[in-house]
Amino acid sequence: MKKRFCTTGTCIPEKNYMVDISGRIDRIISEYIENGQYFTINRARQYGKTTTLYLLEKRLRENYIVLSLSFESADEYFQSLSSLAEGLMLDIGDCLKEQNADEKIVEEWYQPILEKFPLRSLGAKISSLCKACGQPVILMIDEVDKSSDNQIFLSFLGLLREKYLRMQQGKDQTFQSVVLAGVYDIKTLKVKIHPEEESKYNSPWNIAVDFDISMDFSIQDIRAMLLEYESDFKTGMDIEQVSEFLYNYTSGYPYLVSRLCQLVDERVSGSELFPTKKEGWSKDGLLTAVKMLLGEKNTLFDDMVKKLSDYPKLKEMLQSILFGGVSFPFKIENPLVNLGVTFGFLKDRNGLTAVSNRIFETQLYDLFLAEMAINSELYKDAGIERNRFIVSGMLPMDLVMEKFCEHYEEIYAENDQKFIEENGRKLFLLYLKPIINGTGNYYIEARTRDSRRTDVIVDYKGKRFIIELKIWRGNEYNTRGEQQLFEYLEFYKMEKGYLLSFNFNKSKKTGIREISYDGKRILEVVV
Repeated sequence: MKKRFCTTGTCIPEKNYMVDISGRIDRIISEYIENGQYFTINRARQYGKTTTLYLLEKRLRENYIVLSLSFESADEYFQSLSSLAEGLMLDIGDCLKEQNADEKIVEEWYQPILEKFPLRSLGAKISSLCKACGQPVILMIDEVDKSSDNQIFLSFLGLLREKYLRMQQGKDQTFQSVVLAGVYDIKTLKVKIHPEEESKYNSPWNIAVDFDISMDFSIQDIRAMLLEYESDFKTGMDIEQVSEFLYNYTSGYPYLVSRLCQLVDERVSGSELFPTKKEGWSKDGLLTAVKMLLGEKNTLFDDMVKKLSDYPKLKEMLQSILFGGVSFPFKIENPLVNLGVTFGFLKDRNGLTAVSNRIFETQLYDLFLAEMAINSELYKDAGIERNRFIVSGMLPMDLVMEKFCEHYEEIYAENDQKFIEENGRKLFLLYLKPIINGTGNYYIEARTRDSRRTDVIVDYKGKRFIIELKIWRGNEYNTRGEQQLFEYLEFYKMEKGYLLSFNFNKSKKTGIREISYDGKRILEVVV
């Protein structure tokens, strides 16, 4: 059977190349299930929650009765307490029959729900089931937050909580462990208890423990997956280099890792530019896969657009981080930070709030720039002249910088300082994007980005350009910036870099000059 890289909801080891998460499964069982914990696996979209539940269920069935449900298409369950109880009775009954439970147990389970007290009746059924099975019973529910703002759902959580507490007191018998999976943390959901009350944080799921097992893929995880692939195809790829590239661009976000691998395997390798698998699994092949990923329509990026529309303050914060270089302290108690982490957009980087990975960062830049491009003269000018910037198939960055200087002076030279400080980066990226679009990639070097300085890295057909954007703060500050760029060129083993300075001095001298130092050169553009 030919294996493929898996990006769907459930990845099966026998059929797919995937990161080995058996160690993660072992920890969940030993630290949570065996200790009788109730918990939620809450992670962003396409983070491997469903695959984790699938593999966890497979392992647990050796020693437990596992009731594995999903609320993906269960909206009708939450119309009333009776519909919830009836729906759960049907789903759990199917699970029991699938696991060949004793006929008497199944028959008793299907006894009618009491219409007057549906949840109380369901609770009694759960107690009888857990007593009769002879094995501990585990309840697992995927997509649990689909109806999490519903009072009926909260009543269901209340039932689980009540039975759990009674079990702790030796007064009842119920599930050994309950595992819920979704994007949101059920313990801190913002819900409406009554229509006349204001929204507030309140959840009966406070019996649950925190789930603190990482679901990111490490470089070692990615390497092991690629070794399995390499043993089948013997491509000759540099596994260390490929693993580091994938991690650097995704920070281990499971879907992004798998999708890039899938694109290289199925679309990049064997193409006109990369006819062999070895060529496909090269840096240029991987960059091509990145470009494909950023250009495609998928559910993850669609969800990102929806979330930005639903939460404008989060969108504003992301724009401030990306374009303004604003350094927000990372405090998960901050609702906006918490929301960004929940959606997978933000992470903690040395105590500061940062975009979670390079792919998301570039996608967010592209989304924001696309909105601004509609009314941007600079974007239109660059698009009109795009063909002038491609010489013998390559990008002459000197010409790009020279023309940006010209167009900027024509359009924005008279704008005030505050406008340029807030929009300088946007203006340059708006100019650059239509020129490299479809062929090159760009990203922002996070280690050097702050409110005064940003480094843009451009990859175009295997050639790399480093462009530093900075706000002029006097000659001494500028000289220091030039020295930093020379050091940066040394780090990247490059001979030439570019410095774009936005200068607000009334006596400023605009234009272009070249600076040399220790065998390296900088083309400086001052506007």
